[in-house]
Amino acid sequence: MRQILGDIMVQKDIPFLKMNGLGNQFVVLDARKHSFDLSVATLQAIADKQTGIGYDQLVVMENSDIADVFMRIYNADGSQVNACGNATRCVSALLMQELHKEEISIETNDGKKYARFEDEINGMRQVTVNMGQARLAWQDIPLSEAFHDTAGIELELGPLGNPVLHTPSVMNIGNPHVTFWADKHPDEYGLANFGPMIENHPLFPESVNVSIGQVLPNDKIILRTWERGVGLTEACGTAACAAAVSAHRRGFTGNKVSVSIPAGEIVIEWTKANNVLMTGDWMLNYEGTLPAEIFLLNDHAALGAV
Repeated sequence: MRQILGDIMVQKDIPFLKMNGLGNQFVVLDARKHSFDLSVATLQAIADKQTGIGYDQLVVMENSDIADVFMRIYNADGSQVNACGNATRCVSALLMQELHKEEISIETNDGKKYARFEDEINGMRQVTVNMGQARLAWQDIPLSEAFHDTAGIELELGPLGNPVLHTPSVMNIGNPHVTFWADKHPDEYGLANFGPMIENHPLFPESVNVSIGQVLPNDKIILRTWERGVGLTEACGTAACAAAVSAHRRGFTGNKVSVSIPAGEIVIEWTKANNVLMTGDWMLNYEGTLPAEIFLLNDHAALGAV
């Protein structure tokens, strides 16, 4: 919030919420009554786990003319992204409690999302979010070259002729995703080593989120994700959506699956109408206040000075 005193502009401390969705860490700011500036330097300073708050994504709630709220989403590196499934679930839970509603709508840069409360599991009401349509055409992901079948494209990891991983699935569900399918547990493949390389591969002009999935019996997937602009993450909701849709397209699973990630499980359903529904936990960790000085950082400032 800014207050004008004569010709002097004074930045006030800003309240925040620290939340997580299955281990995916968020800082949530409310700009519906008072706006504020967020430079890349400010976003990176808040994301710093040693001197700031630390987050995978920072979410700003803003007013919307077409939904209950507009949700703006930033990665830890300061880049803005169009969608984040776990953040949408957390913000939806906040708003449904605040507005005393069982269903709400959220405007994002990826369009309008809808959310509803479900029954309690272990004392916590689950939230289902309609993440929208799965975009499967190569130009909608986007890819830098044409592929007829994006359920499995020509891309290999490892020695030529004897790849460790190959023929991944690609799609877009607000963000571009590539999912490699593995015979062993995903932790055995060194995702932290090759994740940055695939994230920035020329095939993906907007960069890409990189996942490894192992399909188990009874429509279950074990998933690990390297998230663009973040790195290895405990959870990525859109990656779980992409893995579930891609597994069904490949004939590995049915259209409703349980996706196991380091922090727990999330249920994804791909409907006949091409909507992707995501159901899972959410948590409010704590509330706090960000100091005014951090909002005055510009992109040429030394981040360690705050």
